[in-house]
Amino acid sequence: MKKRTGKRLFEYAMLFKKPILFALLLLSAAVSVELAGPFVAKQMIDRHILGIESPWYEADEGARAVSYNGDWYKRGDRLDEGEATGQEVRILQVGRKFVFVDQPISFDGSRKLEGSQLTITNGSNEAVYPAQVLAVKQLYAFYEPEFKSLVKLAFIYFGLIVIGAFFSYGKGLLLQTGANRIVQKMRTDVFAQIQRLPVNYFDNQPAGKIVSRITNDTEAVRELYVQVLANFFTGIIYILGILAALFALDYRLALFTLPIIPLLYIWIKVYRKYASAFNREIRERLGSINGMINEAIQGMPIIQAFRRQKETIREFDELNQEHFSYQSKMLTLNSVTSHNLVQVFRNLFFFGLILMVGGGSLGMGIVVSVGVLYAFVDYLNRLFQPIVGIVNQLANLEQALVASDRVFELLDEEGVEVSTESMERYKGNVKFENVTFAYKDEEYVLKQLNFEAKQGETVALVGHTGSGKSSVLNLLFRFYDVREGTISIDGKDVRDIPKQMLRQHMGIVLQDPFLFTGTIASNVSLNDPSVSRERVQQALRDVGAEEMFKGLRHGIDEPVIEKGSTLSAGQRQLISFARALAFNPAILILDEATASIDTETEAVIQAALEVLKKGRTTFIIAHRLSTIKSADQILVLDHGEIVERGNHEDLMRQQGRYYQMYQLQQGQSGSASADQAEAEVLPARL
Repeated sequence: MKKRTGKRLFEYAMLFKKPILFALLLLSAAVSVELAGPFVAKQMIDRHILGIESPWYEADEGARAVSYNGDWYKRGDRLDEGEATGQEVRILQVGRKFVFVDQPISFDGSRKLEGSQLTITNGSNEAVYPAQVLAVKQLYAFYEPEFKSLVKLAFIYFGLIVIGAFFSYGKGLLLQTGANRIVQKMRTDVFAQIQRLPVNYFDNQPAGKIVSRITNDTEAVRELYVQVLANFFTGIIYILGILAALFALDYRLALFTLPIIPLLYIWIKVYRKYASAFNREIRERLGSINGMINEAIQGMPIIQAFRRQKETIREFDELNQEHFSYQSKMLTLNSVTSHNLVQVFRNLFFFGLILMVGGGSLGMGIVVSVGVLYAFVDYLNRLFQPIVGIVNQLANLEQALVASDRVFELLDEEGVEVSTESMERYKGNVKFENVTFAYKDEEYVLKQLNFEAKQGETVALVGHTGSGKSSVLNLLFRFYDVREGTISIDGKDVRDIPKQMLRQHMGIVLQDPFLFTGTIASNVSLNDPSVSRERVQQALRDVGAEEMFKGLRHGIDEPVIEKGSTLSAGQRQLISFARALAFNPAILILDEATASIDTETEAVIQAALEVLKKGRTTFIIAHRLSTIKSADQILVLDHGEIVERGNHEDLMRQQGRYYQMYQLQQGQSGSASADQAEAEVLPARL
């Protein structure tokens, strides 16, 4: 049963949990420090700025006492325990003026100053008090005792900002480092999985699509850890921290903000419902585009030779247009549910706040202090910042989840673990018994095949295209497994031998040899530490390639670019022969190894073949029959069946199908039988 994508992403994250968990601790600390700021601001406003409106009492001269009209006054919350006090007085703000009232006030409400009379109204209640307007110097005297505390709190506020910045930097660095480690591991796993996959997987998947999963899709996953989860973690912790701070500030205002949580949840659910489908199509189209680009680059000589540029561009434009169409749908969805919608909800909440708090002056709302109101507005602004961050990352979240599905789909493909074990070199006695095989159901390419190749023998496979020659070798290498029958090596069923161990003592030379980026020497040794440089040189010498490569500027250290395109076909083939010889296989397979080289190089390779075949079982697929005259066995295949077998002389004496094919290639056609042979051989030669 497949695991859910989210769970698997979490498991990858847990592989590097230390930096991630430490980053979350730093994030929590950063949020705590940052959210302490409004509380400090509230303290500055309510206690030290608006605290001037607290009750004042006549007192003795001393610390924090203020002189006014010959008397000394001290704020009630500044009095020492047991300190004697006199009459209570008040300092109140009316508009832009401050007034001194030499008596307590009964209630507070709307204030109005007319001359030296202060009128306070609260509903139907009204009170009038004599008041004296304070001059600037007099007002300054009442504020002066608070300056030291205000400066101290200002430094604390600034310090919190600096500390929070350091915590945020550490959090970001650790999260990104952890994310890069996760994606590095994921890419390694995906690439390792490719090595485990059977060959038939690559038969059915364009290379560009596989490359897209390793590069584009894993990069989208990296964005999930670096950007999306960072914003989601930060946002969730901020939201929870702000809600906790709001409840500590005023539970009534905190309850007012709680609907934001279900609203955000519904928002994300609705967005994901539509975005998931769009993003899946976008990733599929992107993979198809990469596949087509890869195919076009590989086949550019054919495209240009047959003047297919316009048609290729048209096909690419169709794919590109489909990709653009889904991108446009995604863009529309993002525009509808973007941060602009967040701002709409933010403004609605602020409107509700105005109604709640503003109604307090009419006796219908919540009455709060200016400091609490300031802190609440600050927190409300901060609350919508992480929501904007989360909403803005929803598109990346869906892209990453779709990309993750594609990556995990590849990782879930059934493969074979790469074995590091080794086995003793087998002799190479190969036996096919009643082997039947089909690539697709009921479309058999081999039917009841029986033959035996003993150690040191050379077996040649000939026949028209589609006769099953390459399928024999695919089964021997276990690129595919037989449907019916048995293939054995030294009496042991190949299915009982791990694939890597089986292939350890096999070598193959293809018609179009594949060379890797590196040097000639590295292409012979394949960077296997068990293959020494002396062994590489000896292998090149044995196949007759040493003199050919001596003329190059760097000799066998000459750079080789992708597919060896700077080397001739003969040079590439000789490197392939040397590679097979350097690994000293017990079974050697030559798949049209001399089909695409010139006659002069073929003579060199024919001599190399004699060296290669010594002491090992050799299978040769050949259309050029002159290259297999010395084979111990020649098997003539037709539609998956062996119709003739024997050595060259035996088959020539039979004057059957092999004889007709050989005569045709030697230019001795003219009879009806030769015409028939030509009809069979022509597709193979094409």
